Amino acid sequence: MKALLLRDLRLAVRAGGGFGLSLVFFLILCTLVPFGVGAEGGQLSRIAPGILWVGALLACLLSLDRIFALDHEDGSLDLLATAPLPLEGAVAIKALAHWLTTGLPLVVFAPLLGVLLHLPTAAYPLLVLSLALGTPALSMLGAFGAAITVGLRRGGLLLSLLVLPLYVPTLIFGAEVVRRGAVGADPTTPLVFLAGITLATLALVPFAAAAALRVNLR
Repeated sequence: MKALLLRDLRLAVRAGGGFGLSLVFFLILCTLVPFGVGAEGGQLSRIAPGILWVGALLACLLSLDRIFALDHEDGSLDLLATAPLPLEGAVAIKALAHWLTTGLPLVVFAPLLGVLLHLPTAAYPLLVLSLALGTPALSMLGAFGAAITVGLRRGGLLLSLLVLPLYVPTLIFGAEVVRRGAVGADPTTPLVFLAGITLATLALVPFAAAAALRVNLR
């Protein structure tokens, strides 16, 4: 499992797996929003939670098609399917590699981008916490979508259409956590729902993704 994780991390960095691309996209989005809606601080601070979470969600989408595509192209996916490591474990490792190269950098740099959107200071800890709780679910759900569309020509658009509806609950509760932090309200309820969604996703989705891979490899 460790060897598979290290291999995927190396491939992500060498093949443009999203580490820098997601951050650049996130930065561009947060920079362009003030030009589109105006630079008035009060207005930006009101929409900042939603913009930051939408930006993180879209940034995660950029590299989803690479989760299994490279392995499918070079035949490694067939070897993984017959390896001693359960395919469910391989899916979880690949989702972890995607999160480490895409989700974790977003968690780290999101507070810096929050400054561009005049996010209230009280919301910064909850922004980091909500992204740390929610982005693993985005990567795992993305792995499920990538497993369904692996091997399809131009499957990137179909992958986005499949995954985006699944992202909506995480987006709603993640943005609500930050919004409540910004206005000084209690964020416990949306935090609990966000954590529950992530835990359920991590527990169930690897089995669904592995089943989809087995069907596609027949």
